[in-house]
Amino acid sequence: MKIVIDSAIPFIHEVFEPYAEVRYIFGPDIRHEDLLDADAFITRTRTRCDKALLEGTAVKMIASATIGMDHIDQDFCRQAGIYVQNAAGCNAGGVMNYVFSALYGVAARKGINLQGQTIGIIGVGNVGRRVESMALSLGFSVLKNDPPRAAAEGSSCFCSLDELLVRSDIVTMHVPLNDSTRGMADAGFFEKMRENSVFINAARGEVVVDEALKNAIPKFAAVVIDTWNNEPYPDQELIGMVDIATPHIAGYSYQGKQNGTTAAVRSVARFFKIEPLYDFFPSAALKELEAVKLDFRGKSQGEVASMMQYNYPVFTDDFLFRSAPDQFDRLRAEYQYRREFFID
Repeated sequence: MKIVIDSAIPFIHEVFEPYAEVRYIFGPDIRHEDLLDADAFITRTRTRCDKALLEGTAVKMIASATIGMDHIDQDFCRQAGIYVQNAAGCNAGGVMNYVFSALYGVAARKGINLQGQTIGIIGVGNVGRRVESMALSLGFSVLKNDPPRAAAEGSSCFCSLDELLVRSDIVTMHVPLNDSTRGMADAGFFEKMRENSVFINAARGEVVVDEALKNAIPKFAAVVIDTWNNEPYPDQELIGMVDIATPHIAGYSYQGKQNGTTAAVRSVARFFKIEPLYDFFPSAALKELEAVKLDFRGKSQGEVASMMQYNYPVFTDDFLFRSAPDQFDRLRAEYQYRREFFID
C-alpha cells in the first residue's frame, strides 16, 4: 500500500509507516505523477484535487484534514470511484476563538461599545453553532441565516439574509463555498448592512466580492478578514484597508490541528482496514497548549478583551501578515499553533 501525504499536516509523520509506503510532499507542489501509484492521498486545501490531478492514478481514497471540501472535485471523484472524507468540525473551536478575539480586540482599539449588540451568523454549521453559543454566553443577541438548516428544521429559529443584514450590528460569515454562496457578499449585501457595523469573514474568500467590500469599507466600524480571494495571492490593497488581516489561520489552533489529523488518519485506517489506527489520536500533547477554560461572568468588555488577547493575541498574526503579505503559504506552514479557550 502507498500513501501520499501533504507534508504540512502536523502529527502525522511516522503514523502510517508500519503499514504502508509513505511519501510526504508539500501540498502546493503535489503533481499528477506523484499520485500515479498511490492508493490514498491525505491532503489540505492547498492541493486542487480534480481530474487533472487524479485521472489515471491509483488513488482510491482522499482524506482532507480540513473542514472545507471546495478544493476537491467531488463530481469527478464520484465518477472515478474515489471515496472522499473531510474532517468536519475539526477547527470549529479555533475559528470561534478567532472571531471573538478579533471582535473584542478591534472594539478595544476603535472604541466600539459591544454592549447590547446583535450578532448575525451566516452559516450555522459546526463553526456557526460554536459562535452562537459563545455570543449568547457573552450577552449578545443572535440572528441566524442558514437556508439548509431552516428547510430541515423549520424556519422559526432562523431569518432571511436580508433581515439579518438589516438588523445586525456584527455580521460574521461561516458558510461553505458552493454555487449558492460564491460571491454572496456583493454590493447589494453590503448596502443592506447597518452603518458602523462590523463585518467578519473567516469562511472562504470567494464568498466575498473584493471590489464591493472595498467600496463599502467606509461605512463600517470595523472589518476583519481571514480568508481571501486568489489565495495565496490576496488583494494587497484590501489587506491595507481592513482592520484585522490574517492569512487563513483562524482555525489554526493546536486542538483543531489535532482533530483534523485524527479525522484524516482514522478515515484512511477504516477505509483500508488498518485496525491499529482506528482510534488514533496524536500523542504530541504539550501542557502549555492545553485548552483553557475562561470565566467571563461579571467582567467588563475591556476585561473580556484582555483575557481573550492574552490567550490569542490576534494582532500578532495581523502584524506578521502585513509585514510579509507575499509570504501567505509560508506564514501558514510555519504557524505556531495556539491553544483554544472555552467557557462552560
